[in-house]
Amino acid sequence: MHRHAYEGQCAAESSRHTVAMSPIRNPRLTLFALALGTFAIGTGEFGSNGIIQLFSADLDVSIPVATHAVTAYAFGVVIGSPAITLLAARVNRRALLLGLVVLFLVGNGLSAVAPNITLLVVFRFIAGSVQGAFFGAGAVVAAYVYGPGRGGKAFATVMGGLTVATIFGSPLGTFIGQNAGWRAMYWAVVVVGLLAGAALVAWLPRTDDLRGTSIASELGALQRLNVWLMVTVAALGISSIFAVYTFIGPFVTDAARRDAALIPIALAVFGLGMAAGNYVGGRVADRYEHRGLIWGYGGVLALLVLIGVAGGNLAILLPCLFGVGATMMFAIPTIQVRLTGLAPDAPTLMGALNLAALNLANSLGAIGGAITLDAGWGTLSTVWAGFVLTTAGLLLYAATVARLRTAPVPVHA
Repeated sequence: MHRHAYEGQCAAESSRHTVAMSPIRNPRLTLFALALGTFAIGTGEFGSNGIIQLFSADLDVSIPVATHAVTAYAFGVVIGSPAITLLAARVNRRALLLGLVVLFLVGNGLSAVAPNITLLVVFRFIAGSVQGAFFGAGAVVAAYVYGPGRGGKAFATVMGGLTVATIFGSPLGTFIGQNAGWRAMYWAVVVVGLLAGAALVAWLPRTDDLRGTSIASELGALQRLNVWLMVTVAALGISSIFAVYTFIGPFVTDAARRDAALIPIALAVFGLGMAAGNYVGGRVADRYEHRGLIWGYGGVLALLVLIGVAGGNLAILLPCLFGVGATMMFAIPTIQVRLTGLAPDAPTLMGALNLAALNLANSLGAIGGAITLDAGWGTLSTVWAGFVLTTAGLLLYAATVARLRTAPVPVHA
């Protein structure tokens, strides 16, 4: 399969406009609005990881039970986002994005007032149902701005807001939670969401070029085995991010035996790695078919071993956190380009499935880490759960790569 199959759909979505020739009056502001939206989403998602210990104590549940709120968010993305994408298949991408912002505000506002872990789990599911659909629709709008042949860069731009959230949003949210209570973190997310909504209203283009597609077209993509193989590769491989990120707090305080005040710094270091990996990975994805994924997965496996063996040393832990974030994000744009190449007639759904895979990985990583902790294998044992899952993803990709390369892609007028 041609590695730039995404170009065909980008051409249809963008009417073959580039940034310089875009009919959008302020294309960079459009891209900024999209990134601000994903920044708000990322702050809510990753900020939850940084306050697990806080709401665990306040709601009187153990940390493994508290991780159910994280996994519920992930299942919201896995189940809710593809469902929303299908139901809204015919909706203009602008209207879809604005509707998703409203649902995002509802989910996080309710999270801020949740009286117990059960309702917090429900409200995190609602908030999570926004994410994949927003990233999928946002990638289509970014492709409209960038033009054909730059699908990896378009998706990396949308993902850029999420990576910035890991640098600034999540650490700041954790700081707010530590000093004003974990509920204040979710109210801060609501405020950022309101700002993102205002930016989207102001700068998203009003054009029929961003109209939706038929439900039949989207459903047809779900019937392709290659799509599901790629989703499985993504879900297994990326899980190691969350076998690390979910437990950064305990890594710092329990394994490295440092003050909790260092947790936001560790989160920011991880986020810097994600931003760097995403930036480079978007460009690699547009040039090479497989390198982004193979190099990304291979690199993170080596780093997981190092954390598992020597992560109790903060001087080793922090560079490894940067490396894990960088190598995994390096792979994600390639996954998006591969998915969209396998189903170029359903780009929004493929974006939603990519984020669904990422958040299924969130669940797998958190569950795997919780299992190793419950087994009494030690704080750093969570990385070995990630190692097993990423290895499985890399092996599956190696076993199916020939099939993925030769898979026919439907041609549409």
